[in-house]
Amino acid sequence: MNIGIDDELNSLLRIIIKESNDHNYWADRESCDLFQTARYCGGYDSIENAFTFSYYDIKNIEWWFQITLDEIDKILSGEIQQIKIRQPD
Repeated sequence: MNIGIDDELNSLLRIIIKESNDHNYWADRESCDLFQTARYCGGYDSIENAFTFSYYDIKNIEWWFQITLDEIDKILSGEIQQIKIRQPD
């Protein structure tokens, strides 16, 4: 399933890139819940080399997705407009 990039996620991604677009920087600050909003909770996973997030839909059902630093740049430039989400394992 795919979801569009909403303002809430866009704001989180802008915060991430503003802070740093370097893998080593985020690997040193690895955390599963560094970023928390009403619908998103996540952080950087150095094993995955990506930010991993939980997304809670309108029915409060949890979904998971990952975004790399390169993908964040593409999302913010408008090149990527949707992300693939999946149900938790």
